[in-house]
Amino acid sequence: MKYITMVGKSVYNKGILLYNTIASKVLQSLLLLGGFILKLYIHTLGNFDILFNGESILKESSRSYKLYRLLQYFITHKGRKLLPEIIIDDLYQENESGDPKNVLRTQIFRLRRILKKLISEKIVESKYFSISAANGYYCFELGESVLLDIDEFERYIALGDKENYDEGKALEYYKKALQIYKGPYLSLNAYENWLVPIRNRYSRLYLKTFYKCMELLELKDDNYGIIELCEEALVIDPYEETIQICLINAMLRLGQIKNAMSYYDYIKVLQGKEMSVRLSPALMNIYRKILSYYDEKSVTDLESIATKLTDENFEGALLCDYDYFRFLYNIEKRKGLRTGNSGYLCLISINRSYFKNNGEEKNDMARGTADFLGKILRKGDTYSFWNDNQILLMLHELKQKDVDKVERRIKEGLRSNLKTDNNIINIDFEPLISNFSIEKMYKAY
Repeated sequence: MKYITMVGKSVYNKGILLYNTIASKVLQSLLLLGGFILKLYIHTLGNFDILFNGESILKESSRSYKLYRLLQYFITHKGRKLLPEIIIDDLYQENESGDPKNVLRTQIFRLRRILKKLISEKIVESKYFSISAANGYYCFELGESVLLDIDEFERYIALGDKENYDEGKALEYYKKALQIYKGPYLSLNAYENWLVPIRNRYSRLYLKTFYKCMELLELKDDNYGIIELCEEALVIDPYEETIQICLINAMLRLGQIKNAMSYYDYIKVLQGKEMSVRLSPALMNIYRKILSYYDEKSVTDLESIATKLTDENFEGALLCDYDYFRFLYNIEKRKGLRTGNSGYLCLISINRSYFKNNGEEKNDMARGTADFLGKILRKGDTYSFWNDNQILLMLHELKQKDVDKVERRIKEGLRSNLKTDNNIINIDFEPLISNFSIEKMYKAY
């Protein structure tokens, strides 16, 4: 009996599924026959896609890649008259055909055919797109039944800009615009030169609209709204510093000090993976601002203050960013002018040919070199990355007679650490204060 019931349910479910499928197709046919044209939606902000009746109509294949690239080019330059030579120069430079114009004509013919097939054979093509050729030009037009995301994006921004007296309405329009932006324009085409100007334009428009939202939310003192918007924006661009700072400031205004510090630490790790150990002045300022929120207002004793000032890690030399290195350098120089005891500034340069233009190798070198220097240098020494292949060292109270010995030790250690020869490593030494500076100091007295 149970088996019969199960079979009955299965047949019933299949019947419902078949009914829904047929109903959907009938409805689509009725809409077409009744004069209601289904919309075609084109996504260009982020990943490229075309939706018809809510479903993607793009099919991935090696043959269609070049056609879709041509389609993206036409969409980008819609409504403009394009010379075949310009299109060929932008898209087919690598083509070795003796007749590139004929290749372009063939590609356009195939593009028309594939688009017609992807949508529907019964649909009037002009309602969606048209590619015309006249007087030596090609012109691509989108029909009235096509929605293009960049057009909607700009439309909502324009509507927001018009709402001078209704801040709530303006914020609503700006937020709708931001929701449309899913990433850089045609983001998968990273190396197309012809895309750079328009991609930069929409990136700037997005950030400009984001900052307008920030201003309106700050007027409302809506810090939770700011945090939500910043988190959404950082999914798209996790490296945008101004958005990171907006997020931390909102957390601080809400008293979320631990969250702010945790996110700041995350930024440092994120930049470290990109071989950027040097934080910007703006991020250093926000760090100091976070620390100021930790300050206790109550009276405390000197021992407690000393405990808070003490670094937890005293092993090896100190690795720091450029701004802090510069600060310590000037302190050490002032001290040397007063006492007459000086150290040396050292610059380690690693030949760029070692990296073979490999970003990952640069990251590995940075991490390996930082660990190595931290172990072999003394506790009073300091070092910082000047750029991708140069490192600054400040060697406290190093004597001139010991310079050669230190140079050999660093070179041999780096050669072993980087698994290379000494020819790619160059080390220069310069006294923190020269004899001329000391003489000048004594004359002042």
